[in-house]
Amino acid sequence: MPSPALPRPPTLVEVARRAQVSRTVASRVINNGPNVSRAKRDAVEKAIRELGYTPNRAARALATRRTGVVVLAVSGDGPEVFADPFFAQVIVGASAALERTDLHLVLSLATTGHGQRRLQTFLRTRGADGMMLVAIRGDDPLIDIAAQSGLPTVFIGLPMRGAPPCYVDVDNAGGSRAATEHLLRSGRRRIAMINGPADTAVGRERRRGYTEALLLAGLEPYATEQGDFLETGGAAAMRTLLSARPDLDAVVAANDNMAAGALQVLRDAGRTVPGDVAVVGFDDLHIAVHTDPKLTTVHQPVQALGREAARMLVELLDGAQPESFILPTRMVVRESA
Repeated sequence: MPSPALPRPPTLVEVARRAQVSRTVASRVINNGPNVSRAKRDAVEKAIRELGYTPNRAARALATRRTGVVVLAVSGDGPEVFADPFFAQVIVGASAALERTDLHLVLSLATTGHGQRRLQTFLRTRGADGMMLVAIRGDDPLIDIAAQSGLPTVFIGLPMRGAPPCYVDVDNAGGSRAATEHLLRSGRRRIAMINGPADTAVGRERRRGYTEALLLAGLEPYATEQGDFLETGGAAAMRTLLSARPDLDAVVAANDNMAAGALQVLRDAGRTVPGDVAVVGFDDLHIAVHTDPKLTTVHQPVQALGREAARMLVELLDGAQPESFILPTRMVVRESA
């Protein structure tokens, strides 16, 4: 006598139908995502219990030939990019989100032509199910590599070229505007900016926030100097600004690393902070509480960038279409301003 057929396990579509929600909402609940009402979350959880639904990515991988691997590809100027606490926190966030899944995270530092070709080969041979991209410059080959791969892709930060269908970013312009307004409220009027690379959306948006705040106050942008998001670049930019505009009374730096470099140059030049020159950074990472003086900065939820990008990628792999969104920033006032 043949063995009775095993019952087919319930699917995500059936869970969504039972709960009377969309597949996207059901996937978001299962993956512990945000932006779901309490009523819908309760309905999905009830449907899961009633149907006995259990996510089983291992079985799904066999059926769909998935590898169980997702790639976090970082574009930068060299291996030291992984020493930057920003990228470290993004990785921590993405890893934490994927711990609840059967997906493995592979890091790819595609900064050279050889590294980019290796990544392209890896993706072309279906070595991954999806990817996340971070630190995208205007002419970054990673954008084209991702498009050519045809894999589900989530951007961490907006690229310079167009708006991708799936991304997570922070309110860069709003944060920079708040930093500049904080300095204006304290009576500063000769406010300079050390900006990030001009070929990045983050550099463009943070400069926009700085400019808007000054224009709204009836002032023209005082002076800007381009940096590279590194401490050495911030120091070089600060020396240039002091030489060109020695009467400046405040500086907005587009990240904490560059702000730390600026503080050192100001100290060496005999300028007191915040007495002579107030300084504000952007990030609120570990370095901000170890500068002298401690750094007033714009907090951005860096771990959440990685966590939400990974969650969105899981939703894409589940067949849902997550909504892109912008995470808020907030001022953290310390001693430097």
